[in-house]
Amino acid sequence: MHTQIVSEASVLFRLDYISCILTVVSTILLGKRCWEGWILAGINSAVVCVIGFRTAQFGFIPANVFCIALYAVNLRSWRKPEAR
Repeated sequence: MHTQIVSEASVLFRLDYISCILTVVSTILLGKRCWEGWILAGINSAVVCVIGFRTAQFGFIPANVFCIALYAVNLRSWRKPEAR
């Protein structure tokens, strides 16, 4: 039982670091007006959903699902060719 708890905590700990890295990189990319930042932000929101589910912090899940939808809309608008 103890080993399982340590193993789960280890996975969550790594997910925290992954989320941290994704947040920083996506923010930098968006600041440079690179559309790939929206993709990384969406992946980060999915990671936060997993963290929320595994830690029973279910309030994170709807907020981040909404963010994923918002990122998809933003990505679509950024990728549209500009009308001349």
